[in-house]
Amino acid sequence: MIADALEQDINSGRLQPDERLPTLKDLAGTLKVTPGTIGRAYDEAAKRGLVIGEVGRGTFVLPAQTKAAPRAIGERSPEDNAQIDLSIIKPSDADIDGWLRQSIIELAHSADLGRVMDYTSDGGHAVHKQAGARWVQRSLPDATWQQIVLTSGAQHGLLVAISSLSKTNDVILCEEHCYPGIISLAHSLDRRLQGVQIDEFGLLPEAFRAACVEHRPALLICVTTHQNPTNSIMPPERREAIAQIAREHDVFIIDDDIYGFLEVQPASKPISAYAPERSIYLTSLSKSILPALRIGYLYAPPETLSRLSSMVRSSVWMPSPMMAQLASNVICSGMGERLVKAQQDEAAARQRLVKEVLGSYRICSQPNSFHVWLALPEPSTCDEFATLARAHGVMVVSGSQFLAQRTIASNGVRIALMSPSRAELKFALTTLASLLASPEPRLFY
Repeated sequence: MIADALEQDINSGRLQPDERLPTLKDLAGTLKVTPGTIGRAYDEAAKRGLVIGEVGRGTFVLPAQTKAAPRAIGERSPEDNAQIDLSIIKPSDADIDGWLRQSIIELAHSADLGRVMDYTSDGGHAVHKQAGARWVQRSLPDATWQQIVLTSGAQHGLLVAISSLSKTNDVILCEEHCYPGIISLAHSLDRRLQGVQIDEFGLLPEAFRAACVEHRPALLICVTTHQNPTNSIMPPERREAIAQIAREHDVFIIDDDIYGFLEVQPASKPISAYAPERSIYLTSLSKSILPALRIGYLYAPPETLSRLSSMVRSSVWMPSPMMAQLASNVICSGMGERLVKAQQDEAAARQRLVKEVLGSYRICSQPNSFHVWLALPEPSTCDEFATLARAHGVMVVSGSQFLAQRTIASNGVRIALMSPSRAELKFALTTLASLLASPEPRLFY
C-alpha cells in the first residue's frame, strides 16, 4: 500500500519534515498507477497525520511534533465533558467522514476550483442553482433552476425571506410551538410574532383563519413535515386548506421543509405546491448531509427573486461558492441520495430505541424522525425536567424554549436522537426514564 510505504519512509527519515512530495501525476508515472490512486494514498497519509496538502503548493511531510491523526467527524475526545447532548437536531456523521475528505481533495484538483475562488453573481452560479433545483425537485418535481436563490443555510434563508417579504412591526404567524430560530429572528428584525394553535396534525386551519382576520399578518412560517418540536405531519387536505386561506387573506407562506427528506414515501406535497404564487419553499443540506455544509435553497415566485437576491447580498454578500460547489457535487453525484437513505435508516433504528426505553410514556414521533417530543407526566414541568436531566448528564430542550408567546404553557421536552452513539443514546434515554419514573423528581437534585 502506497500510504504504508510513505509512513515507513517518513518514520525512517528517508523523507524529511517539510519535504515536498512528488505531484500526483509524477508519482503516478513512476509507480505506473493512476493519479487518483496517488491522491487516495496522500489522503490516507493525511488522515494518519503524516502529510498535509496545500492548495497551489503541493503535499508536504509534517514535522514530527505535529503528527497526530485527526479525529473523525463527531469523535469525542477525553477533554469533552461528560454530558450526552440530546439538545441539538443534526444528522448522524457515521457515513460522512470518508466522503467529505475525498470531496475536498477532488475539488482541490478539479477544474471547478478557479470558479469557486471568486465572487459570484447575484443568487449564485447557474450550476449551483441547477444543483439546488435538482434537490428541490425531490419534493417539487417541476422546480426550475432560474427560481432558485442560494443562501448560507436554512436560518439565513429564513432571515432573507422574512426581511424581503415583511417590514418592521408586521405580524408574522407561526405554530404556537415553533423552532426557536424563528423566535429570535422575528424579535431581532422587529416583527411581531403570533403563535397559532396546533394539534397532533400541525397548524389548525380554523385558528389560522381567525389569526388572519384579527392580526392581518404579512407572513406565515410553517413546518408541515416533522414539525419542530412536536413532530407532526400535516395531512394533504389541511395543507390545501391553509394555502387557500393564505390566498384569501393575501398572506405569504414560508414553507420550511428542512425535514421533508426524512419521509421515505411522502404522502403529501409541500404546502407551497398548493399556492406557488405566494410561497417560498425553503430547504438546506445542514440536516440531511452535514451541519457545516451551510448551503440552503429558496424556491420562490419570479416576482420575488430580485428582492431575495438583494437581501442575500445585503446580509452576507454571497453564500460561499466553495460550499456551494461541495453541495452541488454531493447532489449531482448521487451521493446525496445515498446519504439521505443512510440518515433515514439510522433515524429509524434510533426511534426503535426510544420505543424500547420510553415506550410507556406519551411520545410524539415519526418512524424516521431525528427527534421526539416527550409529554411529561405530572408533577414534572418542562423547565424543571430539563434542568434535572442536565444535572444527570443528559441535555434536552425544555418546551418553554419553543413558545412563540409566553401566554400559553408547555408540558413537553424535545429529545434529539442523532448526535451520540447508539450506546450513549440508550444510556441517556435510560437515565431520562429513571427520572420520569420517580414519584418525586426533586429527590434527584
